[in-house]
Amino acid sequence: MAIDLINIKERESEDDTQFVHAERQDIQINNQRIVVNVSGLRFETYIKTLETFPNTLLGSSNTRMKFYDEEKNELFFNRSRSCFEHILYYYQSGGTIRYPPNIPIEIFIEEIEFFCLNPELISQIRKENLSKPKEKDVLPEKLLRKRLWLIIEYPESSLGARIFAAWSICVIMVSITMFCIETLPQYSVTTITTNSNNVTTKNHYIKQEYEKSFFAIETACIVWFSFELVARFILSPQKCHFAKNLLNVIDLLSITPYFITLATKEFYNNEASSIEVIRVIRLVRVFRIFKLSRHSKGLQILGKTLKTSLREMVMLGFFLCVIVVLFSSAVYFAEFHLSDTQFNSIPDAFWWAVVTITTVGYGDIRPIGLWGKIVGALCAVAGVLTIALPVPVIVSNFNHFYQLETEKKKILRNDTEAGNEHKSHISAKSKVSPSNESKI
Repeated sequence: MAIDLINIKERESEDDTQFVHAERQDIQINNQRIVVNVSGLRFETYIKTLETFPNTLLGSSNTRMKFYDEEKNELFFNRSRSCFEHILYYYQSGGTIRYPPNIPIEIFIEEIEFFCLNPELISQIRKENLSKPKEKDVLPEKLLRKRLWLIIEYPESSLGARIFAAWSICVIMVSITMFCIETLPQYSVTTITTNSNNVTTKNHYIKQEYEKSFFAIETACIVWFSFELVARFILSPQKCHFAKNLLNVIDLLSITPYFITLATKEFYNNEASSIEVIRVIRLVRVFRIFKLSRHSKGLQILGKTLKTSLREMVMLGFFLCVIVVLFSSAVYFAEFHLSDTQFNSIPDAFWWAVVTITTVGYGDIRPIGLWGKIVGALCAVAGVLTIALPVPVIVSNFNHFYQLETEKKKILRNDTEAGNEHKSHISAKSKVSPSNESKI
């Protein structure tokens, strides 16, 4: 009997030992960390965090071991780094996914499918991303106005729209080319006049034998620009939105100098005030080059990028102002004791500081002494570092808008193809129906 009790106690102690050993083993597994290498970028987390979702690729020990590298003792995936940060957050947060706005939605969804996350996340992300930020374009209700509006405003909608856009680009290029050519010496003449107050003014005129030709070409371009602007305004379904659109404001500014110049010449002839007004107005004509942004998605993306990165640009401008004042003061006092110094005051050194910070280095103003050169070298290095700071943010914003534009093109292309298939199906059905009626 005593022997049986001893055996029972030994078995109980063995069971307790096995239980404690198993419990310690579970604790070690739960506390065991795993390294995930995603295209060279290593992430480290606990195995128990991944096994919170056992039906996913990383949560299942069998599936994730297919990507295990024994030599480096890590999992390796040749996938998107920026996407995986949000994939890992899904495990760490207990099932919450955050869509990064700087990553195209199709790429992010592809990563979700690869790592076998909850399929409901895909529909949730599509609903939040596609329905909320993108507004549907408003089109005129009447069929004729709608077709004309598509031709004028959407160059990729049809062959006629592409021809219209190509012709508009040609007219813009002709106008800009003539604006530049009329300043060549063989087509222009420069006169210097002195008025009664001994004020000398330099005037620029087109030679008389070429004046009519330049005026005729300029008038033809203005007629087209005016027709285009008026047609857009008449056909526009939203007049208030049309007036607030920056591209339409640029169109208006591009034709305004022509009419102001005519009025100024008509009423004031060759008075000095008229010449000054015309000189300023001629400068405004250069804004016509921005009309190309209507037909260039790249320029539109660049404009949106600069608008989105305005905060970073302001920050960069503030840093540049601080550095300009700092190094202008430093180089002034470093060169102050030299007789042939070119830095007569701190404001005089502002130009040198800006040119040095941007690493242009014209060389018209430069330090001569040793300490001045040391300040110049530090100024150049500081400029490179300062300008490089906001560049990644601006590039990221540009990539974001570029991907959005690419996705929008795909959607429009798919809609167009679906519409063409629907039309061909209807036409085929209408061709078949008469034969069926004859049989009946």
